[in-house]
Amino acid sequence: MRCIAIGSDHRGFELKGEVFQYLDARGYEFRDFGCYGTSPVDYPDIARKVAQEVVKGNFDLGILICGSGVGMSIAANKVKGIRAALCHSPRVAGLARQHNDANILCLGILGIEGLGEILDAFLLTPFEGGRHKLRVEKIKAIEKEQEF
Repeated sequence: MRCIAIGSDHRGFELKGEVFQYLDARGYEFRDFGCYGTSPVDYPDIARKVAQEVVKGNFDLGILICGSGVGMSIAANKVKGIRAALCHSPRVAGLARQHNDANILCLGILGIEGLGEILDAFLLTPFEGGRHKLRVEKIKAIEKEQEF
């Protein structure tokens, strides 16, 4: 069982409700970090909250939703230790977990099809390790280079 931190901006609010229903029906534990309605909010604030909770280890994975998914992905990836992946297909979502050990799934409301399949692929696919572990370690090394 995975515990999931979830957030959206105002554009992703409706799709976030669908994600809640999907996760709830499958028995996942999750917590909503905002936003809580359709009034405009700044997506970096939500991305930061979710990303920090995942990095702290309070949640196994995160899901972020905005209009395109790009803004959430960029903002979340600014948090050291986050590997947020923007996914528009089950194949990409599975590979994000399997090869990149992605810890946050970013979704956009534009062009999303097969939401359930994308969520399943992300939440159920384990990190493969092996040669991919070396590559993830190189990503972590880049983060360390940026510390000053």
